[in-house]
This record gives sequence, C-alpha cells and structure tokens, in this order.
Amino acid sequence: MTLTQLQYLIAVDNHRHFAKAAEASFVTQPTLSMQIQKLEEELGVLLFDRSKHPVRPTTIGERIIKQARTVVNESHRISEILQESKNQLEGPFKLGVIPTIAPSLIPRFISKFHQKFPNIQLQIQELRTDVIIEKLRIDELDAALLATPLGEKGIIERPLYYEPFMAFVPENHRLSKEAFITNSELDINDILLLNEGHCFRNSVLNICKQRNSSDNKPIDLESGNFETLIRLSKKGFGMTLIPYLHALDLAKEDQKFVKPVADPKPSREVSIVYTRAELKIKVIEELMKIIQNSIPEKLLDDRDEVVSPLRSA
Repeated sequence: MTLTQLQYLIAVDNHRHFAKAAEASFVTQPTLSMQIQKLEEELGVLLFDRSKHPVRPTTIGERIIKQARTVVNESHRISEILQESKNQLEGPFKLGVIPTIAPSLIPRFISKFHQKFPNIQLQIQELRTDVIIEKLRIDELDAALLATPLGEKGIIERPLYYEPFMAFVPENHRLSKEAFITNSELDINDILLLNEGHCFRNSVLNICKQRNSSDNKPIDLESGNFETLIRLSKKGFGMTLIPYLHALDLAKEDQKFVKPVADPKPSREVSIVYTRAELKIKVIEELMKIIQNSIPEKLLDDRDEVVSPLRSA
C-alpha cells in the first residue's frame, strides 16, 4: 500500500469517475486504474462498485476511503510542521467564499494577505454554501468564509464578525420617510430577494417570518446579485435588504437610500470554517487576523440578533 495509491483512491471517490480522477491526478487512466486494482488485490476487497454510473464506493470502500483521507492529510502535515518551524508559510491555499460575502470582503483583505505571505498562492472560489460544504468534506477546499451557524457535523466554525442587515428603500416607497425600519414593517411581498441557493435569502425570509409571496406583486424577480436588486428597487419595484459592508461600498448617490433596521438589529454571523483541526491551521489563523483587521472594528463585537442562514421550518 502506497501513499500514491491512497491519493488515487481519494480522487476516484471525489470525482466518481476513473477518467476524471486520472485527469485531476495528472496521470493516464490505465495507470490510475492499475494502481487501484493493485490496492484492491492487496486488501482482498473491492473498493468501488464499477457497475454503477457514476461509480460508487462499496461499504468497506467507504470506510477505507475515510481512513485514507486521514492518512494523506497527516502526511501533508509533516511538510507544514517544517514550514512553520522555519516560519515559512508557502504553497496553495484553497478558500471558498459565498457570493454574498465575496464582493465586499475579498477586496478588503486580499492585498494585505499577499503582502504578508507572498509565497502562499491564495486560490479563491466563489461558490454556494452547499457546494462549499461538500468540497470541504472531500478536501477540495482548505477553508471557507460562510454565514453561520450551520450546525454541520465535522465542520469547525470560527466567527470573524457580525454584519447587520441594512434596508435599501428608494424614493416614493411607503417607508422612504422613515429614519429607520422596524422588523414589523418588513413585508416579504415588498422585498426583492436573491434567488434560491443564497443563504442571505433564507436569512431575509427568516426575518420576515413569511415563506409565501403574494401573486399580486408587480414583478416577481429573484436575482443572483445585490446590484440587480438595487437597480430594480430604484425603478420602483420594492425595497431590498443588503449586508452592511455592501452598503458601505455603494456610490454616494445610492447610500442616501440606505436605512438601518431598528434594535435588536438583525445581523449575520460570518465565520471561517474548515474540517481539519490541524492541517494549514497556521494559515487559517493568520487569515483570520488579517480579515478582522480589514473591516470596521464595531463589527467584531457588535453582535445583535443573529439571523439563521438556514431555512426556517
């Protein structure tokens, strides 16, 4: 049994396809298939059911793959220990970020991180929460920036900051003259939403405590980004809710339409999450410090009413 065989085993499990696993491992399919077969012969068990499409691990295969991930991760830890002892952090670091966090947060910290750690190749992927969780579990990401709490088994959550929700209320809206907005004034039938798959959408629905929209809405549009919602709002199709950092980045002409939501302010908890307590932990901790030093200080402990990013019942 070799470390290379275990890496190929994990690749097949990740991709559920021998050809794709070989491509990801930078070897030919016959080479990868031969090594998996040798491993199966040595262990005396079938690790994959090849009659299934996509291929699936057998029952014993699932247990062995789980242990293989631990072995491979621990082997990587040796080089990290050496790096840390020399105070030399280097190599790739794969970071997942959800779309409602990425545009307003990444530009705030990425230059500082690169200046401090020029030998770390920060590879950022903008993905939905469910995709990020899956990629964390199969070690295709080292860490991620998500809205929490998620309560996912095996996922470590370390809160970074608490970001209030802000109301974007255009001219001539029923609430345009208000200095602030109360939760009771929020009507889901009057709020433009992000589309399905965005946890920020779920949080907004949980604030309003309503799941069903009315058929009488003048426009029933859901978008994948805040800019579209803001433009539609300014055209008179309703108000919307946006994160605090996004509100700070708006043009001056649009910031006049931003209003706070009354205390207790609804906010989201933004955390760095990962699955392994030791692997690349030094990079994770340094990234946490840089992010927290790159945002308004009041967000670090200004925790109000954290709204769940999970769907309400």
